[in-house]
Amino acid sequence: MNRWRVIIDTDPGVDDAAAILLALASSEIELLGISVVAGNVGLEASVRNACKLVAVARRPDVPVYAGAARPLVRDQVFGKYANVGAFSDALVPATDVRPRQLSSVRFIADKAREAAASGHKITICAIGPQTNIALALLLHPDVAAGIEQIVVMGGAFSALGHRTAWSEYNVHADPHAADIVWNSGVPLVLFPLDVTMQALFSEEDFRGFEARGGLPGKCLARLLRAYDRSDIARYGRPGGPIHDAMTVAWLVRPELFQGQMTAIGVTVDGPTAGHTWADFYGRSHHAANAMVMKTANEAGFRQLLVERIANLGANITPAGENAA
Repeated sequence: MNRWRVIIDTDPGVDDAAAILLALASSEIELLGISVVAGNVGLEASVRNACKLVAVARRPDVPVYAGAARPLVRDQVFGKYANVGAFSDALVPATDVRPRQLSSVRFIADKAREAAASGHKITICAIGPQTNIALALLLHPDVAAGIEQIVVMGGAFSALGHRTAWSEYNVHADPHAADIVWNSGVPLVLFPLDVTMQALFSEEDFRGFEARGGLPGKCLARLLRAYDRSDIARYGRPGGPIHDAMTVAWLVRPELFQGQMTAIGVTVDGPTAGHTWADFYGRSHHAANAMVMKTANEAGFRQLLVERIANLGANITPAGENAA
C-alpha cells in the first residue's frame, strides 16, 4: 500500500475539521503535522481549533504549528463565521494540547529538506490561504525539491465564487500566495468549487457521523449543524459541500475523481483580485501546471467520509468520550 507522507496546511474551519479527521482516520496517510494559517478565523483561534481536533481524535502526537497571521500583501479578509472565533467547548471539547514552538514555515521547510535528502517526498494538502507554503518556497527555495505535490482546495471556474461573486475564499484571502505556489514548478492537484460543490452532505450524513463516529463523529456533526452550508437556491437540492475533505479523499481513493491537466492562474490585483482562470481548451501560450479535478463520485465520497470517521471513532472508548 502506498502511504502518503502529508502535511495539512489549514485554517480550521468546519471543512478543514473534516479533512483533518479523515486524514487521521486513514491508514494510507502518515500525517507529519498540521501547519496553521489565519483565514476562516484569526491565527490564534485557528491554532486552538487544530489542537482541539487532534485531541478529539486521540492523536496529540500529531504536532500543530502556527504560521502566518496575515496575507502577504492584501488587506486581511476573514471567513464567513470569523466573528464566532474558535470552536466552542460545547461543539469540540477543551484540551490542553498546545502548538509546537517551531513556526509553520520552518516546519514545512525542514520536512521538505529531509524528504529531498531521503528520497521520500512529502505531499502538502493546502486547504486554507496558501501564505505559509508561499513563504516556505520564497524563503527556502531548495524545499521545492522535497515536495511531491501540493493538493489544493481553491479556485473556481464555471462555478464562479462563494466569498465574492468572482473568487473562492482560500484564493481570495491571499491571491499573491496562490500565484507564488501555482507558479513554483511543484506539481499541483486542484479541487476548485466546480468539483467540491458536486457532493452535498445532508442530515442523513450528519446522523451517520453521530451514530457511528464516536466523539470525533459527534463533534463533526455538531460543527456541520452549527455552521450551516446549505444553499438550495445555488445547489438546487438540500445539503451542502464539505470542500476541503476532497483533497484528503483523493489521496485515499483517487478513483472517485476525474481531472484534466491544464494551465491555471490567478488575478492578484485590482477589483477582481482572487479570480482564477483555467485554460481547459488550450487557447493560451501557458504551459499546463495543474491537474484540475472536474468530476467527483458523490456517493463514493460521502460513504468514504462517513465510514472513515466511524473507524476513527471506533478506536475511542465510550468511557473516554467526554475527555479531551
